[in-house]
Amino acid sequence: MFFIGDHKYRNQGAQPLTDSVYSKGRWMLNFKAGSLFPRTNMTNFTKLDDFLTRNRQQHLEQLFELLRIPSISADSTKSSDMDRAAHWVADRFRDAGLKTELIPGDGPALVYAETDPVPGKPVVLVYGHYDVQPADPIDLWKSPPFAPEIRDGNIYARGSTDDKGQMLTHVLSVLAWKACGEKLPLQVKFLIEGQEEQGSEVLEAKLPEIAKRLACDVIVISDSSQYAKGQPAITYGLRGIAYFELRVHGPKMDLHSGSFGGAVTNPALALARILTEIKTADGRIQLPGFYDSVVELEPSEREMWQSLGFSDDRFAESLGVDALTGESGYTTLERRWARPTFDVHGLLGGYQGEGGKTVIPSWNGAKISFRLVPNQDPKTVGEQLRRFIAEHTPPGVRVEVIDLHGGRGVVVNPDSKYMKGAVEAVEEGFGVKPVLIREGGSIPIVAQMVDALECDVLLIGWGLDDDGAHSPNEKFCLEDFYRGIRASSRLWHHLAR
Repeated sequence: MFFIGDHKYRNQGAQPLTDSVYSKGRWMLNFKAGSLFPRTNMTNFTKLDDFLTRNRQQHLEQLFELLRIPSISADSTKSSDMDRAAHWVADRFRDAGLKTELIPGDGPALVYAETDPVPGKPVVLVYGHYDVQPADPIDLWKSPPFAPEIRDGNIYARGSTDDKGQMLTHVLSVLAWKACGEKLPLQVKFLIEGQEEQGSEVLEAKLPEIAKRLACDVIVISDSSQYAKGQPAITYGLRGIAYFELRVHGPKMDLHSGSFGGAVTNPALALARILTEIKTADGRIQLPGFYDSVVELEPSEREMWQSLGFSDDRFAESLGVDALTGESGYTTLERRWARPTFDVHGLLGGYQGEGGKTVIPSWNGAKISFRLVPNQDPKTVGEQLRRFIAEHTPPGVRVEVIDLHGGRGVVVNPDSKYMKGAVEAVEEGFGVKPVLIREGGSIPIVAQMVDALECDVLLIGWGLDDDGAHSPNEKFCLEDFYRGIRASSRLWHHLAR
């Protein structure tokens, strides 16, 4: 059984959640660190491992081909590159004999493929995306963002870890089974989209139409991180997101600050005041009713995460900051993984050129978002934000709130039979037993897919926290790319059992 928002489902054959109770729309988990599941006998994978070893260079070259395509979904001038990336992914499936289709929509195409059905066995849906974040600022990259290269054991390129490299591990593992002449022990379906970085609007619109085709028992997603280098993890919770643009409108034109300063409200100052009032100095968000649906962490979860040996000092040093801040009363991991947050992503308007220009800008804006925990609804947060801004807008300006995208958070049952198979596969692929974590990031479409398909979900990330997924010099550890393929190749066997 798993929970998304206030909904609950039980999959056929799912194992009961030991020592757990349902409360306030989610599980109260009673974990004991290191006591996940007993090991089972492993199948002999010698033939498959030999194939993966022999084809390492070919797999890397295929990843490089995909990374060279600047498939930036936020950039309307890259539509031909988006189309090229979709066809590249589809061609890999067709070359291996998978039933493949490009599903058109009002935006980038969805790539769908499937292997042959296996009666009596689970059906797995692999979800991923071929679009990437913009590469700006370009001048901070040590090598061109779409000219992948290897340095210090890492693959550097935009999309290397988010999500082309991670997504491709599952594609290559299925193709390896086919190339070895081995029959997959279950059916694997693929849905690779081109708009995840912009809110998955095409997939959201198409989901009711294609839900029957996507029907599955469990969704597998690799678009997240390990706990630490050398310590793989399986994620059992994601935060949601509510993303907005604010525009503060003042005078009908830019004004001379000497002639008009002191007589009108400066939109930039009004914006700054509103932004700083949304969150207190101790990290509490001030929107009315914002915390009403937030479920507190259970002591068992807090205890489990404390056992991971996280160091605030090492984390701060890795980020190049001299202190960590956030909501009082919670640890850094709790703030990052399981508490709601508010952040400003960019400031718009006003003079930003070289030298000085003494104007009162006619408008200013900001891109902002709230990371949400399960049970919080992005639409409700939007209503709370509008009420707050209406109460805190100074006279002389007007504030426009633009919804950009949103998605709910998700928490899944860590005791499901699919989680057991994933633990075994990851341990065999990486040689280390994975730990259970939550992830502070968001994959907005996940909750909607699980709602529509009434299935379980596995979030298995091969990346690392310092991969710079949305930053210059994004990277993906080369050995983790290979280990990810190996773990994925084991996954189909263990999920079929």
